[in-house]
Amino acid sequence: MLLFFFIVKIWFCFFDCTAVARSFLQVAATEEVASPLRVVQIEGLVILKIIKHCKEFSPALVTGQLLGLDVGSVLEVTNCFPFPIREEDEEIEADGANYQLEMMRCLREVNVDNNTVGWYQSTLLGSFQTVELIETFMNYQENIRRCVCIIYDPLKSNQGVLALKALKLSDSFMELYRTNNFTGEKLREKNLSWVDIFEEIPIKVSNSALISAFMTELEADTPVVQCDYDRLQLSTSPFLERNMEFLIECMYDLSMEQQKFQYYYRNLSRQQGQQQAWLQKRRAENMARKATGEEPLPEEDPSNPVFKPLPEPSRLDSFLITNQISNYCNQINGVAGQSFSRLYLTKALHEN
Repeated sequence: MLLFFFIVKIWFCFFDCTAVARSFLQVAATEEVASPLRVVQIEGLVILKIIKHCKEFSPALVTGQLLGLDVGSVLEVTNCFPFPIREEDEEIEADGANYQLEMMRCLREVNVDNNTVGWYQSTLLGSFQTVELIETFMNYQENIRRCVCIIYDPLKSNQGVLALKALKLSDSFMELYRTNNFTGEKLREKNLSWVDIFEEIPIKVSNSALISAFMTELEADTPVVQCDYDRLQLSTSPFLERNMEFLIECMYDLSMEQQKFQYYYRNLSRQQGQQQAWLQKRRAENMARKATGEEPLPEEDPSNPVFKPLPEPSRLDSFLITNQISNYCNQINGVAGQSFSRLYLTKALHEN
């Protein structure tokens, strides 16, 4: 009887281990098919830290680390810390890396979320769509499954709008970037345009119940401050002028990129004409050799420089410049619309 119970106990233990192993396999299988990122949930304190860091060093551009948790389709940002201002010296860059590791170790010791979920950076009038940003995304992507970049614009925020956005690279663009093939044929094959480089993720600000209750108590007694009147300023000339200057620079850069493609297609057309002339000459020579009973020569000669393919210039820079131009145009349109609203409001006040 004791032997029987011992065998039954072993069998149940084996069954439990098998069930646990199956459950782990099911969890692993479900984790492989990750749900797409829908929302970036940021703590209110994190946003205040980002704003404080960016405004203290404005107009210099600064960056920092985002810490939090990746939960399903929501990326929670619960903490952040700034990076020291980087310089070209290798020793200073090494010190910056050590500083980052030391900060994460200290946060882990005090039981604070120390999982890297991305980084934040400041920008000047939305001038963030660069190759450096894409390279940083790819470097983060090698170690982190999902990461975002929080962009904060202090100058645009002075216009009365919180200029904060969360960006990530699209999956189709990252796949194409790994191959480093941005030719026109490859872009048409992937159906990729300049609007498909970045994806903007909605931001949701969250606070604890205690902070929400405290803010509710403060809101009733808060007097009107100067920033409330600043929103009614009619002068938007400095902001519009800077946007127009950056827009003109982008238009010049785009025209330079177009000249590269015009030069490429001009050389390609010239090469195709040389190839046709060489083929006609070779065919006439083969007809003469055939008449004399000799073997014809091949119509294509890879060693001939005429048949060497010309490298097509990359379209990545032109895509980024076009994206930046669209951003400047949207900013100018938004500021102009707000200015008209203020003018109509002022006109109504004068009439009354």
